Amino acid sequence: MALAPLSPPPSVLVVTAHPDDVDFGLAGSVAQWTKAGTHVAYCVVTDGNAGGFDPSIPRSEIPAIRRREQRAAAERVGVDAVEFLGYVDGEVSVTPSLRRDIAAMIRRYRPHTVVTQSPVRNFARIGASHPDHLAVGEATLCAVYPDARNPFAFEELAQAGLLAHTVQQVALVAYPEPTHYVDVSATLDAKLEAICAHESQLPDPDATRESVRGWLSTAAQQAGLGEGRYAELFFVFATA
Repeated sequence: MALAPLSPPPSVLVVTAHPDDVDFGLAGSVAQWTKAGTHVAYCVVTDGNAGGFDPSIPRSEIPAIRRREQRAAAERVGVDAVEFLGYVDGEVSVTPSLRRDIAAMIRRYRPHTVVTQSPVRNFARIGASHPDHLAVGEATLCAVYPDARNPFAFEELAQAGLLAHTVQQVALVAYPEPTHYVDVSATLDAKLEAICAHESQLPDPDATRESVRGWLSTAAQQAGLGEGRYAELFFVFATA
């Protein structure tokens, strides 16, 4: 089945497990959307405290470093709203607390579209199927339906002024069978800048840039774009 282009949504909330997930997954699309006037907000479930490659950096310093890097990366693609939920990296599971916290973000930002990680393991891209990614994807789908839209779910949210909100569509990153693409050829450099803002995670930034170009070039071929083009892929479905 041919992939369809994904138009810029009116507003987007991106929910991911770790700092840098959004940048590897869809920063090129985010840069396109913010240029088109889409309001984009990020919700990062963990502080990425299990990340990094330099043993000389005290582990206690990693969360602050990674928050700072994610905010810098967001600025490079036009995003100024970045929220961190503070869950433990590597220990995320689908709990009522996580569902409530993501539902709270949905009710706060009231997005047309939620983008999150696939809850379905992709055996062709095992690195994209980190257990935290799978858990965040599933918890986010639970938050989209029914939690965020049900005024009687997590009633403490309504009491805090966070009223029910219905998301119109969801786009999943790294789903095994994508349906849509965004041509990010014009925003590839912005995506690479966002990725490279995560200095604590990149022992060889040049190699990372080349790998990302290769991934996006392959995705562009899958989308039916010509040579020298780059794309990001999504599985998109209506939720309203």
